[in-house]
Amino acid sequence: MSEEILINLTPMETRVAVVENGMLQEVFIERLASKGIVGNIYKGKVVRVLPGMQAAFIDVGLERTCFIHASDIAVKEGDRRNGETPDIRSLVREGQAIIIQVIKDPMGTKGARLTTHLSVPSRYLVFMPGNSHLGISQRIDEEEERNRLKEMATKAIAEEQMTDLGGFIIRTAAEGVCEDELIADIHFFKRLWGALEKKMEERQAPSIIYEDLPLHMRTMRDLIRPEIEKIRIDSRETYETVKQFTDEYIPEVGAKVEYYPGPRPVFDLYGVEDEMQKALGRKVELKSGGYLIIDQTEAMTTIDVNTGAFVGRRNQEETIFKTNLEAATALARQLKVRNLGGIIIIDFIDMKDAEHRRQVHRALDKAMAGDHTKTTITGVSELGLIEMTRKRTRESLEHVLCEACPVCDGRGSVKTPETVCFDIFREILREARAYENDTLLILASQSVVDRLLDEESASVGDLEAFIGKTIRFQVEVMYGQEQFDVILL
Repeated sequence: MSEEILINLTPMETRVAVVENGMLQEVFIERLASKGIVGNIYKGKVVRVLPGMQAAFIDVGLERTCFIHASDIAVKEGDRRNGETPDIRSLVREGQAIIIQVIKDPMGTKGARLTTHLSVPSRYLVFMPGNSHLGISQRIDEEEERNRLKEMATKAIAEEQMTDLGGFIIRTAAEGVCEDELIADIHFFKRLWGALEKKMEERQAPSIIYEDLPLHMRTMRDLIRPEIEKIRIDSRETYETVKQFTDEYIPEVGAKVEYYPGPRPVFDLYGVEDEMQKALGRKVELKSGGYLIIDQTEAMTTIDVNTGAFVGRRNQEETIFKTNLEAATALARQLKVRNLGGIIIIDFIDMKDAEHRRQVHRALDKAMAGDHTKTTITGVSELGLIEMTRKRTRESLEHVLCEACPVCDGRGSVKTPETVCFDIFREILREARAYENDTLLILASQSVVDRLLDEESASVGDLEAFIGKTIRFQVEVMYGQEQFDVILL
């Protein structure tokens, strides 16, 4: 398996693409005017407490207030009765200053989601202030290596006198590292936390306490794995910064970082631009001739699998089975490329054979295993649907790159010229009854005016006779198909 990371930078935008065997797997976009804030720590001010929702709104200095649920507020274990979350009113009060961290970016009309369970990542560890837990990534599966890392971390934490300051999680990237590298990370956290505590005391709410690294640096911290063969960067300045970072913190990766000075944009070279364009469409073609239809809504994402032009060689059941197997792999990649989250409903083509259903389910499980985002997949329901959830922490690719169509207002369809003509007739009747005048001028799009003067000309004549007024038409080239105005002359 060959994996590469491409980093494309401009003064206004940073884009990162993960390419596996020549196929785009993930895209990350960060714009200067709308940077993601997940991981940022703020000193906020409670502006409203909602007992009915067990939540509160916090002002952290952003455009919209942020949201925190009672379950995301740290409490002492003794304050929980029967394991239940205490009433929000006993945890926060209006006007109170509170230290919080963003766990989900603002999406649509919703503000950011917050927590008081702070965590700060480094290359090999995640530091959790106020926690005593020492955990280890589940992706490190060798028991001997897990024990070695835990022993080293426990010793290093005690030596650096960090036991009382917080807990740690050992990240997947720590597999195989030596004790000195863990100690360096722990020492870094000790200095960092001292600086953050000072800011928390001195700064007034609302204000920012800690800001996460820019996208290209987060990429080096979070996405580098042994499977990555190359990291290509098309900015000389950023390349120098990243090279300095890798030489200091992850020298084994230094040889993989390359500056790309080529005449063609690095995303064009790997076909990333074309793949991103395809990821904005509803229809995804499969190699066999089948296709997926992906619809993203506010509540959930639905994926419909169809055989399309694929007719198979043996029988219908075999054709359906092969299409579903191919679809399982394809849709797993689409979920990552499009960054679709929340509830996802997959409507595979109905399969009569129970073993075929199990194999398709296993194929989907295997395809989603490499996803860094947490996913949960259910079994096949009685209706032949698979329900799954994928953690949503940032906007989808469509929401980052697109906005609702101003013509159809996001519906995905517009009224036919015939329907608009009938809307115009009804509006003419309203205006004719309300005002005394001799002539009405109708401003509308070309397609609507053409229909009024052709197929609906008889209806227009009948309407003129009925209201006793002259009706004139004028094309407005800037009008959408649904737009029109009735002007009294």
